[in-house]
Amino acid sequence: MISKTTIYSAAVVATLVLAAGYGETPLAQAAQAPAAQAARGGRGGGDGAAPARKAGEGAGPFKKMVIRGVTLIDGTGGPPLSPMDIVIEGNRITSVRQAGWPGMAETPNREPRDFDHEIDGRGMYVMPGFVDMHVHGSGRGKAPDLSYSYKLWLAHGVTTVRGVSLSSAEVSSSEKNRSAKNEIAAPRIFNYQTLGSGWPNGPVTSAEKARDWVRWAAANNIDGIKFFNRGDETPEIITAAIDEAHKNKMGTVAHLSQNGVANFNGRNAGDAHLDTITHYYGHMESLLKDKTIQDYPIGYDYNNEQDRFGDIARIWNQTYEPGSKEWVAYLEQQKANKVTFDPTFNIYAASRDLMRARNADWHQAYTMPQLWNYFQSTRDNHGSYFYDWTTENEYHWKMFYQRYMRLMNDYKNMGGRVTVGTDSGFIWKTYGFAYIEELELLREAGFSPLEIIRSATMWGAKTLYEPKGEAAPMGVVRSGMLADLVIASENPLSNLKTLYGTGHMRLNPQTNRQEKVGGVKYTIKDGIVYDAQKLLAEVAAAVAAEKRTTTTTASQQ
Repeated sequence: MISKTTIYSAAVVATLVLAAGYGETPLAQAAQAPAAQAARGGRGGGDGAAPARKAGEGAGPFKKMVIRGVTLIDGTGGPPLSPMDIVIEGNRITSVRQAGWPGMAETPNREPRDFDHEIDGRGMYVMPGFVDMHVHGSGRGKAPDLSYSYKLWLAHGVTTVRGVSLSSAEVSSSEKNRSAKNEIAAPRIFNYQTLGSGWPNGPVTSAEKARDWVRWAAANNIDGIKFFNRGDETPEIITAAIDEAHKNKMGTVAHLSQNGVANFNGRNAGDAHLDTITHYYGHMESLLKDKTIQDYPIGYDYNNEQDRFGDIARIWNQTYEPGSKEWVAYLEQQKANKVTFDPTFNIYAASRDLMRARNADWHQAYTMPQLWNYFQSTRDNHGSYFYDWTTENEYHWKMFYQRYMRLMNDYKNMGGRVTVGTDSGFIWKTYGFAYIEELELLREAGFSPLEIIRSATMWGAKTLYEPKGEAAPMGVVRSGMLADLVIASENPLSNLKTLYGTGHMRLNPQTNRQEKVGGVKYTIKDGIVYDAQKLLAEVAAAVAAEKRTTTTTASQQ
């Protein structure tokens, strides 16, 4: 990198804030005593606001920046182009131009020459910034504050996140505004909240009250609604809220939990014009054969986490077969209703292979000790359901994933939209690293590498901006778009593993020794250049500091 500006080294965050958690806690867990909650941490994002961006935390935006000679993967699904120059003025791309021909010397002394920052991109690959469609922030019980998740997302190329929710309504709104002004080192934030969150008028218990909350939310910096399909969220209330949300240019997403799926499954949600179904819930229940409710084992108890997650996968052999007329009809109906699928494969991948997830390469250096403690299995903590996880459990999850992945790939192949979301911070999934795992799992599902990048960029951006009635200002590398970019030193189309912050091990034929290659090189958000490896070093230092003062409940590998 050549620059006419000086980039100062960033200090590791010293001031840490610990506050309350918020999110998808089951009803029984929500009633835990404060002391128990403090010990284990709450579900979802925490209220620990990120420290202000310091000098050296990212460089720019610049009056004019040029990325020279890079290979372009533009996000539309089109094939790579090289060598290309990308010109950025402030926070906007102003030109994407060819810089020569492959295999030949680049055109010398090419314009523009009046830049004040230049990145030598020769041998590198540029993509639109990645979009994570399902996040909760790193708060109470998981990390000192939200900057932990922010830096890991940025270090893995994630420049936009949909918080569902990121944190409380108040904190999410503040962090969204601070990120928009680049006062913090963070991706741009979309603030989705659950019905009733933030307002002073009590629970939402009727369709009219749901409409009232939606109008209040639209006036209070909330971009969309996250439904759980349980408790007071009846089909009538959800349907009214979706209708009112669209009138107010807000998006909608649902986790169709088992508590309500018998009365409001994926098919019903699509007919109600829900924008996005996240996770697997609601899909297979729409495809049950010879029954309308999953056949649960006798003694099943939803509030027993191992029952909840151990037995749900057994639905795989209760549904219509992949490719059957019923299977295709369900997908066609969802496509006609313009429903987006956000599968979040990674967050339940530990159910297929617990040992692999528990011993991932990044835990030792990059998983906060509080988060490590949160991952440990106990009966009173959401997502730590591996009390006695057996070969039989993993068998049924592997069989379930075969069908679930087939469903997502079939939907994509018939023209349905599938996006990339993670739900990190639970079930052995560390922020940022889980995003790259999700890309790999989409590959396992049958998506081609270019299709995966499209899902991670253009399709995610479209899904966020369509409810607003706006064209997405990012998600594609094109003149006029926001300067949200990922620059990698290795070709992600040939090996997605090279995007992990821990890199990829490759044998050097000259030394006959393995060496680490890859990792995101730079992440550019709003024209600000973040050194991804520097962000990772800051996170590793913060994790090491926390380990010196925090006791882990089990050995942290």
